[in-house]
Amino acid sequence: MDFSGLLSMLGMADWNAGAFFTALAAIIVIDLVLAGDNAIVIAMAARSLPDHLRRKAILWGTAGAVVMRVLMTIGVVWLLKIPGLLLVGGVALLWIAYRLLTQSDSGEAHGIKATTMAAALKTIIIADTVMGIDNVLGVAGAAKGSMALVIIGLLISVPIMVWGSTLALKLIERFPLTIFIGAAILVYTAMHMIVTEPVLRPFWDSLPGLNYAAYVLGFVVVLGGGWLVSRRRDSAKVTQ
Repeated sequence: MDFSGLLSMLGMADWNAGAFFTALAAIIVIDLVLAGDNAIVIAMAARSLPDHLRRKAILWGTAGAVVMRVLMTIGVVWLLKIPGLLLVGGVALLWIAYRLLTQSDSGEAHGIKATTMAAALKTIIIADTVMGIDNVLGVAGAAKGSMALVIIGLLISVPIMVWGSTLALKLIERFPLTIFIGAAILVYTAMHMIVTEPVLRPFWDSLPGLNYAAYVLGFVVVLGGGWLVSRRRDSAKVTQ
C-alpha cells in the first residue's frame, strides 16, 4: 500500500513515514504512562461495587472518560488559556485520592455511600476528567496538530484503561496495600499538576527546593491523613 496515499487520506500529506511513526510512538508512550493512573482510579472507585457491577463500572467509566477527553481535545487550545487550570485540577485530584483512600470496604467514606453504579461512575468520570488534562495536552503536543493522530491516541488509551483497571482491581482485592500505592500515584499526579501551574511558577522559583517540599507535604497530608482515618475506623469496628 502506498503510505503517502494513506497520509494524504489522513490529512497529513506533508508528513513522511518516519515523522508519522515517531509521533505515533510518542503518543503510545504517553498513553502507557499517563493512562495508567486513570486505570488505577477506575479500579479504586469500582472496588466497592458488587461483583456483577464492577465490569460495567470499568467499561462505562472508561467510556465516560474517553468522551470527556474528546471534548477536552477539541477545546485544548482554549483549555491552555485558562489561568489556574492545573492548580484547580491538582487540588481536586488530591481530594479524590483522599476520598478513595478513606473509603471503607462497605463503600462508606465519611458517611457517603459509594456502592451504587452512579456514585462510582461519578467518581471515575470526575477523576478521569481532571487527570485527563495532562494526557490530552501530551497527546496533542505529540500529534503536532494532526487530528488523525489525536484520534488514534484516544483509541489507544481505551484498551489501556480497561485492561489496566481490571488488573489493578485484581491487585487491590489480593493485596489491600495496593490501595495506598494507587493513592500515592494519584497524589504524585496531583502535585505535578500543581507545581507545573504557570500561575504559581514565580512562587515555586522563589525558593530552591520549594516544589519538592510541596510533593512531600502532599504525600504526608493525603496518605498520612488517609491512614489515620482508616486506622481509627478499624479500631472503632473492633470496639463495637
